[in-house]
Amino acid sequence: MRLRTLKVALPRLPEELAGLRVAHLSDLHLGVRSRGERAVERAVDWVAGQAPDLVVITGDLVSRPTGVVTLLEQLARLGPPSFAVLGNHDVEHTKDPFSRSAGLVDLGETRLLVDESATVEVKGRRVQVVGVDPRTYRARRAEPWNMVDADAHLRILLCHFPYVFDHLPPGAFDLVLAGHMHDGQISLPSGRGKKLRFAHPRTRYATGIYERSGGVMHVSPGLGTTFVPFRFFARPEATELVLQPGR
Repeated sequence: MRLRTLKVALPRLPEELAGLRVAHLSDLHLGVRSRGERAVERAVDWVAGQAPDLVVITGDLVSRPTGVVTLLEQLARLGPPSFAVLGNHDVEHTKDPFSRSAGLVDLGETRLLVDESATVEVKGRRVQVVGVDPRTYRARRAEPWNMVDADAHLRILLCHFPYVFDHLPPGAFDLVLAGHMHDGQISLPSGRGKKLRFAHPRTRYATGIYERSGGVMHVSPGLGTTFVPFRFFARPEATELVLQPGR
């Protein structure tokens, strides 16, 4: 697996928040036998050692209820401030016949945001975190921009689905964090640094950093698997984003 640090420039970021570190994890898919469980353990080891300013997890926390115990054990090692949203597997909106909802409502010290907003103080500045629920998103009723705190010095949106990026008003959020894509999970190189992603062959948002309308999005490759218990040319990743002012 890959443990990666990325520098991310945000146009509206105040100088006081320069160097703020956000650990981004996604798609743990705990509860099924796969190498993903070991990847989650290694990712949490690394994040705990990095001691970032903020930890976020963008959905698909478990694929079966049997993964809840492991999930809570790993989240307890991260400590606050940490935030999470649910993914489609968490609410059983999936074609995966092996996936079952665990009915997650309480993640201990990790705050679960279900169409909710939370504000924390970091380095003396207000950081707002807004979370989109997958059920609202899939019903096309998600309007996270209505929760924007205009006085926040940094606004972060968590949504399992990266296509939320296309629906946001310009400048509503400085940073959008998403998952879901697994970087294709089963992929083949197709030349010139590109690859064919079998799960999402035509997606515009597969993995990494994207920019538009004054905002920036990071799509995590995730850690776990679905349908089949392995990845091919789609390495699991834990990412630390180091935020900087500017473009």
